[in-house]
Amino acid sequence: MPLMRAIALDEFGDVDVMTMRELPDPPVGFDTVRIRVRAAGVNPVDHAVRAGYLEGAYPHHFPLIPGWDVAGIVDRVGPAVTRFAPGDEVMAYARKDSVQHGTYAELVSVNDRAVAHVPAAMSLTEAGGLPLAGLTALQALSAVGVSHGDVVLVHAAAGGVGHLAVQIARAVGAARVIGTASPANHDFLRSLGAEPIEYGDDLPKRLADLVGGDGRVDAATDFRGGDALTQSPALVRHPVRHVSVVDPAVKEQGGRYVFVRPDGAELSTLGALVANGRLRVHVSRELPVTEAAEAHRLMAGGHVRGKLVLTVP
Repeated sequence: MPLMRAIALDEFGDVDVMTMRELPDPPVGFDTVRIRVRAAGVNPVDHAVRAGYLEGAYPHHFPLIPGWDVAGIVDRVGPAVTRFAPGDEVMAYARKDSVQHGTYAELVSVNDRAVAHVPAAMSLTEAGGLPLAGLTALQALSAVGVSHGDVVLVHAAAGGVGHLAVQIARAVGAARVIGTASPANHDFLRSLGAEPIEYGDDLPKRLADLVGGDGRVDAATDFRGGDALTQSPALVRHPVRHVSVVDPAVKEQGGRYVFVRPDGAELSTLGALVANGRLRVHVSRELPVTEAAEAHRLMAGGHVRGKLVLTVP
């Protein structure tokens, strides 16, 4: 049986439960694309999976390979696949209905509906950081109908999802995008086209001073939780136009909750934005997949600008 190398765990726990070992190559189903992994984005949900926090939401099986983001080269395709061929550079949000065969590996098989081509203007490392965060940003903005002329507030705007949401909001025609971030990230937000504003209890007053008029925005996106969730209903003109990807309790406030779904067509839309220069993935650091534990430690620190990406030789 052919074997690949992968980071895997045999029990839930701290970062030390992840080890490199040899595991069977994933099979190629009728409508699947097997990808030789070159880059795997690191996301907060990877920590949740490793720690067992999602055990009640999905079936989990050991040995478990973490990771839901992937970019790489098509290795093989199933007989029903028509849009991809061996040798293509592709990316995917590779979440499945059960948790076991993730992307911290040399090979991963993904349903073709979740896969998109990587544009020539994009490196595979950047592509590895786009799928989950980019689709989260796009689907959150869509949920609250962000469009031409809107003034949009993006909480945690310098993070993996937030920095992409800022750019996508501008690309769909938002008149102004205001992003919360620590002062150290304000210049970064300006480079993306956002107006930076600090977090804090007095955010509503400072936001009102910034936007004028009734002191509120058209739409708000919560990628942080905590104060961002509790403050947002009063910061938008209509409660239905605030969205959280962190806490379903937003629905009790009249807002929208989004849990990102794999979607190859939407991922292709994001790729087109990259190709025409309207979207860029900021990779703050890339580490070899053998340093997955260190990547999880950095992610847990909560101060990553943009994305962390693991590379697979």
